[in-house]
Amino acid sequence: MRQLHWFQTDLRLTDNPALSSACDADSLLCVYLMPKPRPWCNLTGLGAQRDRFLRESLQELKLQLQQFGQDLMVLEGSPELVLPNLFDRFSVDRMTCSFSPGWHEAQAVAFLQEKLPIPLDVFRGTTLFDAEQFPFEIEDLPDTFSPFRRKVEKLNVHSPIPVPKNLPPPPSAQFDAIPQAGATPHPGLPLPGGSRAGLRRLDQFLFQTHAIADYKQTRNDLDGMSGSSTLSPWLAVGAISARTVAHDIFRYEREEQSNESTYWLFFELLWREFFHWRAVLDERSLFKQGGRSGRRLLTTFEPRQFARWCAGDTDYPLVNALMRQLNATGWMSNRGRQITSSCLINELGLDWRYGAAYFEQQLIDYDVGSNYGNWQYIAGVGSDPRGGRQFNLAKQAELYDPENIFTSKWQGFRPAQPAHVVDGADWPISEPH
Repeated sequence: MRQLHWFQTDLRLTDNPALSSACDADSLLCVYLMPKPRPWCNLTGLGAQRDRFLRESLQELKLQLQQFGQDLMVLEGSPELVLPNLFDRFSVDRMTCSFSPGWHEAQAVAFLQEKLPIPLDVFRGTTLFDAEQFPFEIEDLPDTFSPFRRKVEKLNVHSPIPVPKNLPPPPSAQFDAIPQAGATPHPGLPLPGGSRAGLRRLDQFLFQTHAIADYKQTRNDLDGMSGSSTLSPWLAVGAISARTVAHDIFRYEREEQSNESTYWLFFELLWREFFHWRAVLDERSLFKQGGRSGRRLLTTFEPRQFARWCAGDTDYPLVNALMRQLNATGWMSNRGRQITSSCLINELGLDWRYGAAYFEQQLIDYDVGSNYGNWQYIAGVGSDPRGGRQFNLAKQAELYDPENIFTSKWQGFRPAQPAHVVDGADWPISEPH
């Protein structure tokens, strides 16, 4: 049997059920297709740091596959066009992939399953739980997080499956080197891509520094390495699995200590799980302005305001610092994401989807369910029982950066700019005579 595995958000060998299913094939072609962010407001391509982290993760995966006599083919283009071509070219008998929750990803899989005359088997391997474990049908998934958490937090998290002992050889093909990224890790958040770095950071945060023991108190720090686990980038590309993280938390609680902070890191995994399954159920409405509720939002689009928000040149210093941190490092704390999204929605009056699309372009930990789910949460069209959140930006600065250390570090104090600009396209307005 000639098999093709389509890597997506599962860039690892450990705990990869779809890849492990290929062990008995006669040949195996491993393929990855470079992503393209949704085309909102002329946002094209990946941000420099997201592109860098992804390429580093792919380069390490390629090296790991080569140790098994395998290789990785990285291509550009849509799966609906590229994968059928590979099927014809290499006479593939079976195709596998890991499940991805996005609506567009699901549409691509459905198209291929209908078009290709071979099985396309989709494996669950990116979540904590399988849908069959839930004490409810997936159609009855709770609308908000708290009832979901209460129903699932005691469920068994299956142990990660080990690396396959062997993999079939690749077909005769040209496997080009993955081009180096133009960016390097920013010294403000030096996170390299790849499974080894992710596992090293997991071990460091838990067993070396014991930072997990104080996580609930430090998680709102705006600088990444001082409070956050920063595991989300590796989880997002699938360099490490959620089950691997969960079982290391459980091991820490058995061997070291168990407290509210150790639970809180698992609590964050449950949020990720919730947004994953909501994305599955919400489908296309995840990207609609009114979400699944259809609530009408009164917004406008003023390109200059959006450009100022993206660049970190608004009238809100803390927001500016956070956006400049994002642009430089490809990362922002969860607290920072709430602050900046509230600013775009409530202070600037813009459509939340433009902010979500910009985050999709820039974040090294971009995850479709978490990103768009969190933006809907703040906008009041998603899973917030309060119907949206508006943060007092001055109070947030007082709470989380009282001495302006973070704001000064990221140059958040910007020259004041006029609220309106008159250019040659404006009609002149004069007093009547």
